[in-house]
Amino acid sequence: MSSVAYDFTDDGAGPAPALGAHWACPMVGGGRLEQTATGLRLALEAVTGRHYSNAQLDDYSGKRVSRYPWRPPLRLRVRARASHGAQPAASVAASVAASEAEPSAQRWLRGTWGFGFWNAPFTLAGGGLRLPEAVWFFGASPPSNMALTREGVGFGWKAQVVHARRWRAAGALAPLALAALWARVGGDARAAAGWMERLTGAHETAIERTLGPAPADLRQWHDYALEWLPDRASFTVDGQQALVVEDPPTGPLGFVAWIDNQYAIATPRGELRFGALTCDPQWLELASLSIEPLGR
Repeated sequence: MSSVAYDFTDDGAGPAPALGAHWACPMVGGGRLEQTATGLRLALEAVTGRHYSNAQLDDYSGKRVSRYPWRPPLRLRVRARASHGAQPAASVAASVAASEAEPSAQRWLRGTWGFGFWNAPFTLAGGGLRLPEAVWFFGASPPSNMALTREGVGFGWKAQVVHARRWRAAGALAPLALAALWARVGGDARAAAGWMERLTGAHETAIERTLGPAPADLRQWHDYALEWLPDRASFTVDGQQALVVEDPPTGPLGFVAWIDNQYAIATPRGELRFGALTCDPQWLELASLSIEPLGR
């Protein structure tokens, strides 16, 4: 693994820069890549929920999973902002109701967005049928509901690790199925949530809850860092520690930065579905990006 580093503010406004052979920029629907005076912008045009759109920068497209380029130990640094904020962590019911009301002026990002490392399991954007692995900053808007831990939030702006490809996960499949059935019949999903956490190996925190509303405001520039070691993954925002996780994935994973209009629902009750949302023009902008392998 060799280091990669970009300062996207150097080029000024104009066409998207040539990023080199390491990178792919798969665009779907109204997705596009733009160079602005302040950074590289992954942008979506206004789109209805009948159509999926995605703007993405990655280094794994066209590769087999075994050829994905990144393993620990390494450090990721990203300076980023977005056109809208992330919807605050409120009650899921209230947030879904607000989402379905489709306000004329969009206040929050709609869909999913983020940056970091993953193994590209199946989504509306494609990918393979595989258990998910991720070490990343991840955001989602309602009606997404992907609370993979017992204390997790189903949407919002998070630091997150998912580590489902490990031998302990296999033992959680049957208990999760039984607990999910009980949750659907009896209404108590606590046991199923515990087994879901064991299956996914997930750890996450809502940045708003951990660091407060200022670091969680996506409309402002923030410095994000992720240190991914064989035995630990740690996340910081503007130098403040957000999350530390032991036993993260060991790779190989690919880097991705993206914004789309997808929602996804995966709950301990056995709900699993995907879809697309109506959204106004929105974007995720990167001022700089570096991935630095660390000495072993």
